[in-house]
Amino acid sequence: MENEGLPEIVIRTFQYYYNELVEGKNGIICENDICNVEDLPDLENLDEKLKMIGEEHLHETVFIKLNGGLGTGMELNKAKSLLKIKNDLTFLDIIANQAIKSGVPLILMNSFNTHEDSEKCISKYTELFKDIPHYFLQHKIPKIKKETLTPVNFENDKRLEWCPPGHGEIYSALINSGILKTLLSKNYKYAFISNSDNLGAILEPKILGYIVSNNVPFLMEVADRTESDKKGGHLARLKNGQLILRESAQCSEEDIEEFQNIKKYKYFNTNNIWVDLRKLDKIMKEKKYILGLPMIRNEKTVDPRNHKSTSVYQLETAMGSAISIFKNAEALRVPRIRFAPVKTTNDLLEIQSDVFILTSDYRLVQNPERKLPKLFVHLDPKYYKKIDNFKKRFPHGAPSLLNCEELVIDGDFNFGKNIKLVGKNHLINKSIEPFFIKNDEVIENRRNN
Repeated sequence: MENEGLPEIVIRTFQYYYNELVEGKNGIICENDICNVEDLPDLENLDEKLKMIGEEHLHETVFIKLNGGLGTGMELNKAKSLLKIKNDLTFLDIIANQAIKSGVPLILMNSFNTHEDSEKCISKYTELFKDIPHYFLQHKIPKIKKETLTPVNFENDKRLEWCPPGHGEIYSALINSGILKTLLSKNYKYAFISNSDNLGAILEPKILGYIVSNNVPFLMEVADRTESDKKGGHLARLKNGQLILRESAQCSEEDIEEFQNIKKYKYFNTNNIWVDLRKLDKIMKEKKYILGLPMIRNEKTVDPRNHKSTSVYQLETAMGSAISIFKNAEALRVPRIRFAPVKTTNDLLEIQSDVFILTSDYRLVQNPERKLPKLFVHLDPKYYKKIDNFKKRFPHGAPSLLNCEELVIDGDFNFGKNIKLVGKNHLINKSIEPFFIKNDEVIENRRNN
């Protein structure tokens, strides 16, 4: 790390988590040590006056997007934010236009994997380049060989010996880059931070107004947990009332049933985070720039595209876990539309379809003509998981899913132009040859090919 010229804070932070790994610490949060969260303030019930207060403080606010992901789940080899997602625009195109429309400065936290390509995309939006830098870099840390707990060696591509340390590193990266100091010197006080693959995370003045009015140092947007979310992390409280996050990796085997109880643990983290920059600066200095967020020991292979390559640990932290560090931190219940990430090609097809529309101010919203409950999409991973395979099978873009309630595809299908799917459809093709769905076809409640 020293040879790579990494800052002292990055090295000390890595050492902190590496020591935890060697000592066998697992970060388990026991059921007996926490309690559930019942009632939270709700965005939809906040006083309309807060919107005006928020608008008065927009000039003190910055819009930060986490832009370090490569989309390895879809086997992408570039920034996920460069995928064309809607109206021939990429995530970054839409985010840039959201920032321009709101008049709030945009800052990207890029990783060493995503920086170069992202800069090429964002450079055409000259309106974004104001009195502060428009990006800073997340640092890299060594991948640790699972078998020996030593830095992995990978001669095929030395770059793959390194990984980002998770989005929890944003707090120290703001310090190391000098961005936090610059923002405070120019009287910016608040940051709204979210993932670049979540276009539902638009800057909402009413939430800013709530933070200003109640002097909230840290606020996490949470949404209602459903059956499809039960294996993910949840919001909880310690016995002293402090809010925390518990991730699945922090749950013991005997507590799994309670962990997945969505009636008890009702809320999950959308990773839309609001931070008072002045409070962040103060707490970072008090902790000598190591927040001590819970470690996530992420098991991967050194080459993410080759599942037979050497097993490694990536030592990561989550941005949202800082809710346990800030005294008087709060959580706010928000509608599910503010959480619309694209993690798989299932999500991608839904977002690209007419279920969602892009407004004139670049907000991603559900099509008002849709009257059905949330769409369920499952595409056969053998044929659709990889982005290249997905594009090959939808060469004309997504079919119409506006009046579709369920789409399950088993087998290989190629879609023509202007296809409409209506109701509940389960398309099955057991042949090794692809089945072609012709142009202009309407498929309604079909249970086979």
